[in-house]
Amino acid sequence: MSLRDKFSPEKILRNFLKWRLRHISNRQFMMFLSILVGIASGLGAVAIKNSVHFISVLVQDVINSEGPAYIYLFSPVVGILLAVLFIKFILKRPVRHGIPNVLYALSKRGGRIRPHNTFSSIVTSSLTVGFGGSVGLEGPTVSTGAAIGSNIGQLFHLNFRQITLLLGCASAAAMSAIFKAPIAAIVFALEVIMLDLTLTAIVPLLMASASAVLTSYLFMGQQVLYPVNITETFEINDLLFYILLGIVTGMVAVYFTKTYLYIEKLFEKLKSARNRLIVGGLALGVLLFFFPSLYGEGYDVINRVLSGDASFVFEQDLFAGLQYYWPAMVGLILMVIGLKVVASSITFGSGGVGGIFAPTLFIGANTGLLFAIIINQLGFQEISEQNFALVGMGGLIAGVLQAPLTGLFLIADVTGGYELFLPLMITATISFATAKTFVKNSVYHHQLAQRKELLTHDKDQVALALMDVSKLIETDFSIIPLNATLGDLVQVVSKAHRNLFPVVDEKGILHGMVKMDDIRDIIFKPELYDTTMVQDLMYMPEYYISPDDSMEDLVEMFRTSGRFNIAVIDKGKYLGFISRANAFTAYRNFVKRFSGEY
Repeated sequence: MSLRDKFSPEKILRNFLKWRLRHISNRQFMMFLSILVGIASGLGAVAIKNSVHFISVLVQDVINSEGPAYIYLFSPVVGILLAVLFIKFILKRPVRHGIPNVLYALSKRGGRIRPHNTFSSIVTSSLTVGFGGSVGLEGPTVSTGAAIGSNIGQLFHLNFRQITLLLGCASAAAMSAIFKAPIAAIVFALEVIMLDLTLTAIVPLLMASASAVLTSYLFMGQQVLYPVNITETFEINDLLFYILLGIVTGMVAVYFTKTYLYIEKLFEKLKSARNRLIVGGLALGVLLFFFPSLYGEGYDVINRVLSGDASFVFEQDLFAGLQYYWPAMVGLILMVIGLKVVASSITFGSGGVGGIFAPTLFIGANTGLLFAIIINQLGFQEISEQNFALVGMGGLIAGVLQAPLTGLFLIADVTGGYELFLPLMITATISFATAKTFVKNSVYHHQLAQRKELLTHDKDQVALALMDVSKLIETDFSIIPLNATLGDLVQVVSKAHRNLFPVVDEKGILHGMVKMDDIRDIIFKPELYDTTMVQDLMYMPEYYISPDDSMEDLVEMFRTSGRFNIAVIDKGKYLGFISRANAFTAYRNFVKRFSGEY
Protein backbone atom coordinates (compact mmCIF):
# COMPACT_ATOMS: atom_id res chain seq x y z
CA MET A 1 0.00 0.00 0.00
CA SER A 2 1.39 3.39 -1.05
CA LEU A 3 1.69 6.31 1.35
CA ARG A 4 -1.06 8.16 -0.56
CA ASP A 5 -3.47 5.22 -0.16
CA LYS A 6 -2.60 4.84 3.51
CA PHE A 7 -3.47 8.46 4.28
CA SER A 8 -6.28 8.94 1.78
CA PRO A 9 -9.46 10.59 3.12
CA GLU A 10 -11.45 7.40 2.52
CA LYS A 11 -8.97 5.30 4.51
CA ILE A 12 -8.85 7.83 7.37
CA LEU A 13 -12.66 7.95 7.49
CA ARG A 14 -12.96 4.14 7.57
CA ASN A 15 -10.43 3.92 10.40
CA PHE A 16 -12.22 6.65 12.32
CA LEU A 17 -15.59 4.92 11.94
CA LYS A 18 -14.12 1.66 13.21
CA TRP A 19 -12.53 3.45 16.16
CA ARG A 20 -15.77 5.31 16.88
CA LEU A 21 -17.84 2.13 17.00
CA ARG A 22 -15.45 0.66 19.56
CA HIS A 23 -14.99 3.69 21.82
CA ILE A 24 -17.94 6.08 21.43
CA SER A 25 -21.61 5.20 21.91
CA ASN A 26 -24.28 6.35 19.48
CA ARG A 27 -25.67 8.76 22.06
CA GLN A 28 -22.31 10.40 22.71
CA PHE A 29 -21.53 10.61 19.01
CA MET A 30 -24.89 12.23 18.22
CA MET A 31 -24.31 14.83 20.92
CA PHE A 32 -20.94 15.68 19.41
CA LEU A 33 -22.45 15.90 15.91
CA SER A 34 -25.32 18.07 17.17
CA ILE A 35 -22.80 20.64 18.44
CA LEU A 36 -20.88 20.44 15.16
CA VAL A 37 -24.08 20.92 13.15
CA GLY A 38 -25.11 23.80 15.43
CA ILE A 39 -21.85 25.68 14.89
CA ALA A 40 -21.89 25.03 11.12
CA SER A 41 -25.52 26.16 10.82
CA GLY A 42 -24.72 29.25 12.87
CA LEU A 43 -21.86 30.11 10.50
CA GLY A 44 -24.24 29.60 7.56
CA ALA A 45 -26.68 32.08 9.10
CA VAL A 46 -23.86 34.59 9.63
CA ALA A 47 -22.76 34.18 6.00
CA ILE A 48 -26.28 34.78 4.67
CA LYS A 49 -26.97 37.82 6.86
CA ASN A 50 -23.62 39.47 6.09
CA SER A 51 -23.91 38.77 2.36
CA VAL A 52 -27.35 40.36 2.18
CA HIS A 53 -26.21 43.34 4.26
CA PHE A 54 -23.22 43.92 1.98
CA ILE A 55 -25.30 43.77 -1.22
CA SER A 56 -28.18 45.85 0.12
CA VAL A 57 -25.81 48.59 1.34
CA LEU A 58 -24.32 48.82 -2.15
CA VAL A 59 -27.78 48.98 -3.74
CA GLN A 60 -29.01 51.59 -1.25
CA ASP A 61 -25.93 53.72 -1.92
CA VAL A 62 -26.76 53.67 -5.63
CA ILE A 63 -30.44 54.46 -4.88
CA ASN A 64 -29.45 57.42 -2.70
CA SER A 65 -27.16 58.80 -5.40
CA GLU A 66 -29.22 58.02 -8.52
CA GLY A 67 -32.78 58.30 -7.16
CA PRO A 68 -35.44 55.63 -6.54
CA ALA A 69 -37.30 56.22 -9.80
CA TYR A 70 -34.51 54.50 -11.68
CA ILE A 71 -33.17 51.86 -9.32
CA TYR A 72 -36.31 50.45 -7.68
CA LEU A 73 -37.78 49.47 -11.05
CA PHE A 74 -34.81 47.31 -12.05
CA SER A 75 -33.00 46.35 -8.85
CA PRO A 76 -35.08 43.22 -8.11
CA VAL A 77 -34.80 42.12 -11.75
CA VAL A 78 -31.00 42.24 -11.48
CA GLY A 79 -30.96 40.23 -8.25
CA ILE A 80 -33.33 37.53 -9.46
CA LEU A 81 -31.54 37.37 -12.83
CA LEU A 82 -28.18 36.79 -11.12
CA ALA A 83 -29.77 34.07 -8.94
CA VAL A 84 -31.31 32.37 -12.00
CA LEU A 85 -28.03 32.56 -13.95
CA PHE A 86 -26.15 31.07 -10.99
CA ILE A 87 -28.63 28.17 -10.81
CA LYS A 88 -28.69 27.53 -14.57
CA PHE A 89 -25.06 27.93 -15.60
CA ILE A 90 -22.97 27.41 -12.48
CA LEU A 91 -24.98 25.13 -10.22
CA LYS A 92 -26.88 23.40 -13.06
CA ARG A 93 -29.35 21.97 -10.53
CA PRO A 94 -32.63 23.36 -9.20
CA VAL A 95 -32.64 25.04 -5.78
CA ARG A 96 -35.80 24.09 -3.91
CA HIS A 97 -37.42 26.55 -1.54
CA GLY A 98 -35.97 26.25 1.97
CA ILE A 99 -38.28 24.56 4.45
CA PRO A 100 -40.36 22.63 1.85
CA ASN A 101 -37.02 21.24 0.62
CA VAL A 102 -36.28 19.91 4.12
CA LEU A 103 -39.77 18.42 4.44
CA TYR A 104 -39.44 16.76 1.01
CA ALA A 105 -36.05 15.30 1.93
CA LEU A 106 -37.55 13.81 5.09
CA SER A 107 -40.61 12.35 3.38
CA LYS A 108 -39.19 11.04 0.09
CA ARG A 109 -35.38 10.96 0.20
CA GLY A 110 -34.69 9.37 3.57
CA GLY A 111 -33.28 12.63 4.89
CA ARG A 112 -30.69 12.90 2.09
CA ILE A 113 -30.08 16.42 0.74
CA ARG A 114 -27.67 17.10 -2.12
CA PRO A 115 -24.31 18.65 -1.12
CA HIS A 116 -24.81 21.79 -3.24
CA ASN A 117 -27.56 22.90 -0.84
CA THR A 118 -24.87 23.66 1.76
CA PHE A 119 -23.98 26.79 -0.22
CA SER A 120 -26.47 27.29 -3.09
CA SER A 121 -29.21 28.78 -0.91
CA ILE A 122 -26.69 31.22 0.60
CA VAL A 123 -25.71 32.57 -2.82
CA THR A 124 -29.16 32.68 -4.43
CA SER A 125 -31.04 34.10 -1.45
CA SER A 126 -28.36 36.75 -0.86
CA LEU A 127 -28.71 37.92 -4.46
CA THR A 128 -32.51 37.80 -4.33
CA VAL A 129 -32.98 39.65 -1.03
CA GLY A 130 -29.96 41.94 -1.31
CA PHE A 131 -31.27 43.45 -4.55
CA GLY A 132 -34.75 43.94 -3.12
CA GLY A 133 -36.59 40.64 -3.44
CA SER A 134 -39.49 40.88 -1.00
CA VAL A 135 -38.75 37.65 0.89
CA GLY A 136 -36.82 36.54 3.97
CA LEU A 137 -33.66 34.59 4.76
CA GLU A 138 -35.00 32.10 7.31
CA GLY A 139 -36.03 29.41 4.80
CA PRO A 140 -32.67 29.41 2.96
CA THR A 141 -30.85 29.41 6.31
CA VAL A 142 -32.83 26.36 7.45
CA SER A 143 -32.21 24.68 4.08
CA THR A 144 -28.47 25.36 4.39
CA GLY A 145 -28.33 24.03 7.94
CA ALA A 146 -30.37 20.95 7.05
CA ALA A 147 -28.08 20.23 4.09
CA ILE A 148 -25.08 20.44 6.41
CA GLY A 149 -26.73 18.05 8.88
CA SER A 150 -27.78 15.64 6.15
CA ASN A 151 -24.35 15.48 4.53
CA ILE A 152 -22.58 15.06 7.85
CA GLY A 153 -24.97 12.18 8.55
CA GLN A 154 -24.25 10.61 5.17
CA LEU A 155 -20.49 11.11 5.61
CA PHE A 156 -20.53 9.11 8.85
CA HIS A 157 -22.94 6.48 7.45
CA LEU A 158 -25.69 7.18 9.97
CA ASN A 159 -29.04 5.42 9.74
CA PHE A 160 -32.32 7.05 8.79
CA ARG A 161 -33.33 7.76 12.38
CA GLN A 162 -30.01 9.46 13.13
CA ILE A 163 -30.01 11.52 9.91
CA THR A 164 -33.57 12.63 10.69
CA LEU A 165 -32.43 13.78 14.11
CA LEU A 166 -29.50 15.70 12.59
CA LEU A 167 -31.88 17.43 10.17
CA GLY A 168 -33.99 18.47 13.12
CA CYS A 169 -30.92 19.71 14.99
CA ALA A 170 -29.74 21.64 11.93
CA SER A 171 -33.16 23.21 11.33
CA ALA A 172 -33.40 24.30 14.96
CA ALA A 173 -29.83 25.58 14.87
CA ALA A 174 -30.46 27.66 11.74
CA MET A 175 -33.58 29.24 13.23
CA SER A 176 -31.78 29.82 16.52
CA ALA A 177 -28.90 31.60 14.79
CA ILE A 178 -30.89 33.73 12.33
CA PHE A 179 -33.44 34.90 14.92
CA LYS A 180 -31.27 34.57 18.06
CA ALA A 181 -34.21 32.64 19.47
CA PRO A 182 -33.00 29.28 20.88
CA ILE A 183 -36.28 28.30 22.56
CA ALA A 184 -38.48 29.14 19.57
CA ALA A 185 -36.06 27.26 17.31
CA ILE A 186 -36.61 23.99 19.19
CA VAL A 187 -40.37 24.48 19.11
CA PHE A 188 -40.13 25.17 15.36
CA ALA A 189 -38.25 21.92 14.74
CA LEU A 190 -40.89 19.94 16.63
CA GLU A 191 -43.95 21.78 15.26
CA VAL A 192 -43.13 22.78 11.67
CA ILE A 193 -40.53 20.20 10.63
CA MET A 194 -42.91 17.63 12.19
CA LEU A 195 -40.26 15.68 14.07
CA ASP A 196 -41.59 13.10 16.51
CA LEU A 197 -38.60 12.70 18.81
CA THR A 198 -38.07 10.72 21.98
CA LEU A 199 -37.15 12.52 25.19
CA THR A 200 -33.48 11.53 24.87
CA ALA A 201 -33.38 13.07 21.37
CA ILE A 202 -34.29 16.46 22.86
CA VAL A 203 -30.79 16.78 24.32
CA PRO A 204 -28.99 16.97 20.92
CA LEU A 205 -31.67 19.43 19.80
CA LEU A 206 -30.92 21.66 22.79
CA MET A 207 -27.17 21.43 22.22
CA ALA A 208 -27.50 22.30 18.52
CA SER A 209 -29.72 25.30 19.24
CA ALA A 210 -27.46 26.58 22.01
CA SER A 211 -24.24 26.21 19.99
CA ALA A 212 -25.84 27.96 17.00
CA VAL A 213 -27.06 30.96 18.97
CA LEU A 214 -23.66 31.29 20.66
CA THR A 215 -22.05 31.32 17.21
CA SER A 216 -24.51 34.02 16.15
CA TYR A 217 -23.75 36.04 19.29
CA LEU A 218 -20.03 35.83 18.54
CA PHE A 219 -20.36 37.36 15.07
CA MET A 220 -23.54 39.45 15.26
CA GLY A 221 -23.84 40.50 18.89
CA GLN A 222 -26.30 39.50 21.60
CA GLN A 223 -29.01 42.09 21.08
CA VAL A 224 -32.46 40.75 20.18
CA LEU A 225 -33.66 41.10 16.59
CA TYR A 226 -36.53 43.46 17.42
CA PRO A 227 -35.69 45.40 20.59
CA VAL A 228 -38.96 46.43 22.22
CA ASN A 229 -39.39 48.39 25.41
CA ILE A 230 -42.80 47.31 26.65
CA THR A 231 -44.28 50.10 28.75
CA GLU A 232 -47.85 48.78 28.96
CA THR A 233 -48.44 45.24 30.17
CA PHE A 234 -51.53 43.11 29.54
CA GLU A 235 -54.77 44.40 31.01
CA ILE A 236 -57.95 42.34 31.27
CA ASN A 237 -59.90 45.16 29.56
CA ASP A 238 -57.91 44.46 26.38
CA LEU A 239 -58.87 40.76 26.27
CA LEU A 240 -61.71 41.20 23.75
CA PHE A 241 -59.45 43.13 21.39
CA TYR A 242 -56.74 40.45 21.52
CA ILE A 243 -59.41 37.87 20.65
CA LEU A 244 -60.56 40.04 17.73
CA LEU A 245 -56.93 40.46 16.63
CA GLY A 246 -56.61 36.65 16.58
CA ILE A 247 -59.58 36.42 14.20
CA VAL A 248 -58.22 39.24 12.02
CA THR A 249 -54.70 37.77 11.78
CA GLY A 250 -56.22 34.36 11.05
CA MET A 251 -58.17 35.81 8.11
CA VAL A 252 -55.07 37.67 6.87
CA ALA A 253 -53.22 34.34 7.07
CA VAL A 254 -55.90 32.77 4.88
CA TYR A 255 -55.47 35.62 2.38
CA PHE A 256 -51.68 35.11 2.50
CA THR A 257 -51.89 31.38 1.81
CA LYS A 258 -54.52 31.53 -0.92
CA THR A 259 -52.85 34.46 -2.69
CA TYR A 260 -49.43 32.80 -2.53
CA LEU A 261 -50.76 29.55 -4.02
CA TYR A 262 -52.78 31.42 -6.69
CA ILE A 263 -49.81 33.50 -7.88
CA GLU A 264 -47.63 30.38 -7.82
CA LYS A 265 -50.05 28.70 -10.26
CA LEU A 266 -50.08 31.79 -12.49
CA PHE A 267 -46.29 31.71 -12.82
CA GLU A 268 -46.35 27.95 -13.48
CA LYS A 269 -48.36 28.72 -16.62
CA LEU A 270 -45.43 30.79 -17.92
CA LYS A 271 -43.26 27.96 -19.22
CA SER A 272 -40.30 30.18 -20.13
CA ALA A 273 -37.96 31.15 -17.29
CA ARG A 274 -37.18 34.36 -19.20
CA ASN A 275 -40.86 35.35 -19.31
CA ARG A 276 -41.25 34.61 -15.59
CA LEU A 277 -38.22 36.78 -14.84
CA ILE A 278 -39.33 39.69 -17.00
CA VAL A 279 -42.97 39.70 -15.89
CA GLY A 280 -42.24 39.05 -12.21
CA GLY A 281 -39.18 41.26 -11.94
CA LEU A 282 -40.79 44.29 -13.54
CA ALA A 283 -44.02 43.83 -11.55
CA LEU A 284 -41.98 43.69 -8.36
CA GLY A 285 -40.02 46.77 -9.42
CA VAL A 286 -43.25 48.74 -9.88
CA LEU A 287 -44.46 47.69 -6.42
CA LEU A 288 -41.16 48.75 -4.83
CA PHE A 289 -41.28 52.09 -6.63
CA PHE A 290 -44.67 53.00 -5.15
CA PHE A 291 -44.09 51.25 -1.81
CA PRO A 292 -40.36 51.26 -0.91
CA SER A 293 -41.21 49.57 2.41
CA LEU A 294 -41.70 46.31 0.48
CA TYR A 295 -37.97 46.21 -0.30
CA GLY A 296 -36.11 43.14 0.99
CA GLU A 297 -36.80 41.56 4.36
CA GLY A 298 -38.35 44.69 5.83
CA TYR A 299 -36.76 44.41 9.28
CA ASP A 300 -36.20 48.17 9.53
CA VAL A 301 -39.89 48.76 8.83
CA ILE A 302 -40.88 46.16 11.44
CA ASN A 303 -38.79 47.93 14.09
CA ARG A 304 -40.47 51.23 13.23
CA VAL A 305 -43.90 49.61 13.43
CA LEU A 306 -43.07 48.10 16.83
CA SER A 307 -42.38 51.61 18.09
CA GLY A 308 -45.79 52.74 16.80
CA ASP A 309 -44.31 54.66 13.84
CA ALA A 310 -46.36 54.34 10.62
CA SER A 311 -44.61 57.14 8.71
CA PHE A 312 -42.89 54.62 6.42
CA VAL A 313 -46.03 54.50 4.24
CA PHE A 314 -45.45 58.15 3.25
CA GLU A 315 -41.85 57.70 2.01
CA GLN A 316 -43.04 57.90 -1.60
CA ASP A 317 -43.40 61.56 -2.58
CA LEU A 318 -46.78 60.73 -4.09
CA PHE A 319 -48.23 60.06 -0.61
CA ALA A 320 -46.25 62.63 1.41
CA GLY A 321 -49.11 65.13 1.62
CA LEU A 322 -51.45 62.60 3.25
CA GLN A 323 -49.48 61.92 6.43
CA TYR A 324 -51.78 63.98 8.70
CA TYR A 325 -54.97 62.34 7.43
CA TRP A 326 -55.53 59.13 9.44
CA PRO A 327 -57.96 57.41 6.98
CA ALA A 328 -55.23 57.77 4.31
CA MET A 329 -52.75 56.17 6.72
CA VAL A 330 -55.15 53.28 7.31
CA GLY A 331 -55.65 52.82 3.56
CA LEU A 332 -51.92 52.86 2.82
CA ILE A 333 -51.08 50.39 5.61
CA LEU A 334 -53.84 48.12 4.30
CA MET A 335 -52.33 48.33 0.81
CA VAL A 336 -48.86 47.55 2.19
CA ILE A 337 -50.26 44.46 3.95
CA GLY A 338 -52.03 43.21 0.85
CA LEU A 339 -49.19 44.00 -1.55
CA LYS A 340 -46.46 42.43 0.63
CA VAL A 341 -48.04 39.03 -0.01
CA VAL A 342 -48.15 39.77 -3.74
CA ALA A 343 -44.56 41.04 -3.78
CA SER A 344 -43.28 37.95 -1.92
CA SER A 345 -45.22 35.58 -4.20
CA ILE A 346 -43.92 37.37 -7.31
CA THR A 347 -40.36 37.13 -6.01
CA PHE A 348 -40.70 33.36 -5.71
CA GLY A 349 -42.59 32.98 -8.98
CA SER A 350 -40.03 34.90 -11.02
CA GLY A 351 -37.17 32.66 -9.86
CA GLY A 352 -35.99 34.25 -6.62
CA VAL A 353 -34.97 32.23 -3.57
CA GLY A 354 -35.97 33.14 -0.04
CA GLY A 355 -38.32 32.40 2.85
CA ILE A 356 -41.75 33.51 4.04
CA PHE A 357 -40.93 34.10 7.71
CA ALA A 358 -39.86 37.72 7.22
CA PRO A 359 -42.88 38.64 5.04
CA THR A 360 -45.13 37.00 7.62
CA LEU A 361 -43.59 39.00 10.47
CA PHE A 362 -43.82 42.18 8.37
CA ILE A 363 -47.49 41.65 7.60
CA GLY A 364 -48.27 40.60 11.18
CA ALA A 365 -46.69 43.72 12.68
CA ASN A 366 -48.54 45.99 10.25
CA THR A 367 -51.82 44.13 10.83
CA GLY A 368 -51.51 44.61 14.58
CA LEU A 369 -50.62 48.28 14.17
CA LEU A 370 -53.50 48.88 11.75
CA PHE A 371 -55.92 47.14 14.12
CA ALA A 372 -54.82 49.33 17.05
CA ILE A 373 -54.98 52.55 15.00
CA ILE A 374 -58.56 51.81 13.91
CA ILE A 375 -59.68 50.93 17.46
CA ASN A 376 -58.08 54.08 18.87
CA GLN A 377 -59.37 56.39 16.14
CA LEU A 378 -62.91 55.06 16.43
CA GLY A 379 -62.80 55.76 20.15
CA PHE A 380 -63.77 52.29 21.41
CA GLN A 381 -60.86 52.15 23.85
CA GLU A 382 -57.27 53.35 24.02
CA ILE A 383 -55.01 50.37 23.33
CA SER A 384 -51.25 50.12 22.86
CA GLU A 385 -50.26 50.25 19.19
CA GLN A 386 -46.85 48.84 20.09
CA ASN A 387 -48.27 45.85 21.97
CA PHE A 388 -50.80 44.98 19.28
CA ALA A 389 -48.16 45.24 16.54
CA LEU A 390 -45.99 42.79 18.47
CA VAL A 391 -48.82 40.36 19.19
CA GLY A 392 -49.98 40.64 15.57
CA MET A 393 -46.65 39.16 14.48
CA GLY A 394 -47.26 36.09 16.63
CA GLY A 395 -50.81 35.77 15.37
CA LEU A 396 -49.79 35.79 11.72
CA ILE A 397 -46.95 33.31 12.23
CA ALA A 398 -49.44 30.99 13.95
CA GLY A 399 -51.93 31.36 11.09
CA VAL A 400 -49.64 31.23 8.05
CA LEU A 401 -47.37 28.46 9.33
CA GLN A 402 -50.23 26.84 11.26
CA ALA A 403 -47.80 26.64 14.16
CA PRO A 404 -49.18 28.47 17.22
CA LEU A 405 -46.37 27.48 19.57
CA THR A 406 -43.74 28.70 17.09
CA GLY A 407 -45.57 32.01 16.77
CA LEU A 408 -45.84 32.34 20.54
CA PHE A 409 -42.22 31.57 21.47
CA LEU A 410 -40.65 33.20 18.41
CA ILE A 411 -42.14 36.61 19.08
CA ALA A 412 -41.39 36.39 22.79
CA ASP A 413 -37.78 35.41 21.95
CA VAL A 414 -36.98 37.89 19.17
CA THR A 415 -38.50 40.89 20.96
CA GLY A 416 -37.84 40.03 24.56
CA GLY A 417 -41.57 40.55 24.99
CA TYR A 418 -42.33 37.88 27.56
CA GLU A 419 -44.49 40.37 29.45
CA LEU A 420 -47.10 39.84 26.73
CA PHE A 421 -46.96 36.05 26.84
CA LEU A 422 -50.65 35.65 27.72
CA PRO A 423 -52.05 37.87 24.93
CA LEU A 424 -49.61 36.23 22.53
CA MET A 425 -51.00 32.87 23.57
CA ILE A 426 -54.62 33.99 23.10
CA THR A 427 -54.09 35.66 19.71
CA ALA A 428 -51.87 32.90 18.31
CA THR A 429 -54.32 30.17 19.29
CA ILE A 430 -57.35 31.95 17.83
CA SER A 431 -55.44 32.88 14.65
CA PHE A 432 -54.40 29.26 14.16
CA ALA A 433 -57.96 28.00 14.69
CA THR A 434 -59.36 30.62 12.29
CA ALA A 435 -56.83 29.88 9.54
CA LYS A 436 -57.23 26.12 9.96
CA THR A 437 -60.97 26.48 9.42
CA PHE A 438 -60.46 27.85 5.90
CA VAL A 439 -57.07 26.40 4.86
CA LYS A 440 -56.29 22.79 5.74
CA ASN A 441 -52.51 22.98 5.28
CA SER A 442 -49.92 25.72 5.57
CA VAL A 443 -47.89 27.07 2.65
CA TYR A 444 -45.03 24.76 3.66
CA HIS A 445 -47.17 21.65 3.79
CA HIS A 446 -49.68 22.26 0.96
CA GLN A 447 -47.93 20.51 -1.94
CA LEU A 448 -46.62 17.63 0.17
CA ALA A 449 -50.10 17.05 1.59
CA GLN A 450 -51.60 16.99 -1.91
CA ARG A 451 -49.11 14.29 -2.92
CA LYS A 452 -49.70 12.43 0.38
CA GLU A 453 -46.02 12.91 1.29
CA LEU A 454 -46.51 15.07 4.37
CA LEU A 455 -45.02 13.86 7.64
CA THR A 456 -47.07 14.38 10.79
CA HIS A 457 -46.65 13.52 14.46
CA ASP A 458 -48.79 10.43 13.87
CA LYS A 459 -46.38 7.47 13.61
CA ASP A 460 -48.85 5.53 11.45
CA GLN A 461 -49.16 8.46 9.04
CA VAL A 462 -45.37 8.90 8.95
CA ALA A 463 -44.88 5.24 8.09
CA LEU A 464 -47.44 5.42 5.28
CA ALA A 465 -45.78 8.55 3.88
CA LEU A 466 -42.21 7.23 4.03
CA MET A 467 -42.68 3.63 2.86
CA ASP A 468 -41.99 2.89 -0.81
CA VAL A 469 -44.62 0.72 -2.50
CA SER A 470 -42.17 -0.38 -5.22
CA LYS A 471 -40.02 -2.15 -2.60
CA LEU A 472 -42.92 -4.44 -1.61
CA ILE A 473 -43.47 -5.98 -5.03
CA GLU A 474 -43.28 -9.80 -5.16
CA THR A 475 -42.28 -11.32 -8.50
CA ASP A 476 -42.40 -15.06 -7.77
CA PHE A 477 -45.80 -15.54 -9.45
CA SER A 478 -45.76 -17.90 -12.44
CA ILE A 479 -46.60 -16.08 -15.68
CA ILE A 480 -48.94 -17.58 -18.31
CA PRO A 481 -48.57 -16.60 -22.01
CA LEU A 482 -51.62 -14.98 -23.58
CA ASN A 483 -52.07 -17.74 -26.21
CA ALA A 484 -51.67 -20.63 -23.73
CA THR A 485 -54.12 -23.52 -23.45
CA LEU A 486 -55.51 -25.19 -20.35
CA GLY A 487 -52.88 -27.89 -20.81
CA ASP A 488 -50.10 -25.31 -20.73
CA LEU A 489 -51.66 -23.83 -17.61
CA VAL A 490 -51.76 -27.23 -15.87
CA GLN A 491 -48.03 -27.68 -16.55
CA VAL A 492 -47.31 -24.33 -14.89
CA VAL A 493 -49.67 -25.02 -11.98
CA SER A 494 -47.92 -28.30 -11.20
CA LYS A 495 -44.66 -26.42 -10.45
CA ALA A 496 -46.07 -23.21 -8.94
CA HIS A 497 -46.30 -22.33 -5.26
CA ARG A 498 -48.71 -19.39 -5.60
CA ASN A 499 -52.39 -19.59 -6.49
CA LEU A 500 -52.52 -16.57 -8.83
CA PHE A 501 -51.32 -16.66 -12.43
CA PRO A 502 -50.92 -13.39 -14.40
CA VAL A 503 -51.62 -13.68 -18.15
CA VAL A 504 -49.07 -11.56 -20.03
CA ASP A 505 -48.30 -11.05 -23.74
CA GLU A 506 -44.84 -10.88 -25.33
CA LYS A 507 -44.60 -7.13 -24.56
CA GLY A 508 -45.22 -7.66 -20.86
CA ILE A 509 -48.74 -6.21 -20.95
CA LEU A 510 -51.11 -7.73 -18.40
CA HIS A 511 -54.30 -9.05 -20.05
CA GLY A 512 -55.80 -10.81 -17.07
CA MET A 513 -55.33 -13.26 -14.22
CA VAL A 514 -56.28 -16.83 -13.52
CA LYS A 515 -57.10 -17.85 -9.96
CA MET A 516 -56.57 -21.44 -8.81
CA ASP A 517 -60.02 -21.58 -7.22
CA ASP A 518 -61.64 -20.80 -10.61
CA ILE A 519 -60.02 -23.72 -12.48
CA ARG A 520 -59.94 -26.36 -9.77
CA ASP A 521 -62.93 -28.22 -11.23
CA ILE A 522 -61.45 -28.55 -14.74
CA ILE A 523 -57.72 -29.12 -14.29
CA PHE A 524 -58.32 -32.88 -13.99
CA LYS A 525 -60.20 -33.11 -17.30
CA PRO A 526 -57.56 -33.92 -19.95
CA GLU A 527 -60.14 -33.76 -22.75
CA LEU A 528 -60.31 -29.98 -22.22
CA TYR A 529 -56.55 -29.36 -22.23
CA ASP A 530 -56.22 -28.57 -25.95
CA THR A 531 -59.63 -27.03 -26.60
CA THR A 532 -59.85 -24.62 -23.67
CA MET A 533 -57.86 -21.41 -23.96
CA VAL A 534 -56.52 -19.47 -20.99
CA GLN A 535 -58.08 -16.32 -22.46
CA ASP A 536 -61.50 -17.87 -21.76
CA LEU A 537 -60.61 -18.52 -18.12
CA MET A 538 -58.90 -15.28 -17.14
CA TYR A 539 -60.37 -12.12 -15.65
CA MET A 540 -59.01 -8.58 -15.43
CA PRO A 541 -58.28 -7.52 -11.84
CA GLU A 542 -60.70 -4.95 -10.50
CA TYR A 543 -58.08 -3.62 -8.10
CA TYR A 544 -54.50 -2.80 -9.05
CA ILE A 545 -51.87 -0.26 -8.08
CA SER A 546 -48.99 1.63 -9.68
CA PRO A 547 -45.45 1.52 -8.21
CA ASP A 548 -45.67 5.32 -7.89
CA ASP A 549 -48.77 5.19 -5.69
CA SER A 550 -48.46 5.80 -1.97
CA MET A 551 -48.57 3.26 0.83
CA GLU A 552 -51.73 4.98 2.00
CA ASP A 553 -53.36 4.16 -1.37
CA LEU A 554 -52.29 0.53 -1.02
CA VAL A 555 -53.65 0.18 2.52
CA GLU A 556 -56.95 1.75 1.47
CA MET A 557 -57.17 -0.67 -1.46
CA PHE A 558 -56.61 -3.67 0.82
CA ARG A 559 -59.28 -2.33 3.15
CA THR A 560 -61.96 -1.70 0.52
CA SER A 561 -61.30 -4.73 -1.70
CA GLY A 562 -60.80 -7.44 0.91
CA ARG A 563 -58.14 -8.93 -1.41
CA PHE A 564 -55.04 -10.68 -0.13
CA ASN A 565 -52.95 -9.77 -3.21
CA ILE A 566 -53.00 -6.58 -5.29
CA ALA A 567 -51.55 -6.51 -8.81
CA VAL A 568 -48.90 -3.90 -9.59
CA ILE A 569 -49.20 -2.47 -13.11
CA ASP A 570 -47.09 0.30 -14.63
CA LYS A 571 -48.58 1.74 -17.85
CA GLY A 572 -50.24 -1.57 -18.58
CA LYS A 573 -47.14 -3.68 -17.92
CA TYR A 574 -47.25 -6.38 -15.27
CA LEU A 575 -44.64 -5.95 -12.50
CA GLY A 576 -45.83 -8.35 -9.81
CA PHE A 577 -48.12 -8.49 -6.80
CA ILE A 578 -48.12 -7.05 -3.29
CA SER A 579 -49.49 -9.35 -0.64
CA ARG A 580 -51.39 -8.10 2.39
CA ALA A 581 -49.17 -10.12 4.76
CA ASN A 582 -45.92 -8.81 3.27
CA ALA A 583 -47.15 -5.19 3.24
CA PHE A 584 -48.23 -5.19 6.88
CA THR A 585 -45.09 -7.01 8.03
CA ALA A 586 -42.99 -4.35 6.30
CA TYR A 587 -45.18 -1.66 7.88
CA ARG A 588 -44.70 -3.04 11.41
CA ASN A 589 -40.94 -3.31 10.91
CA PHE A 590 -40.76 0.26 9.63
CA VAL A 591 -42.71 1.68 12.57
CA LYS A 592 -40.47 -0.24 14.97
CA ARG A 593 -37.32 1.07 13.26
CA PHE A 594 -38.58 4.66 13.02
CA SER A 595 -39.70 4.77 16.64
CA GLY A 596 -36.52 3.33 18.10
CA GLU A 597 -33.78 5.18 19.93
CA TYR A 598 -31.14 6.93 17.86
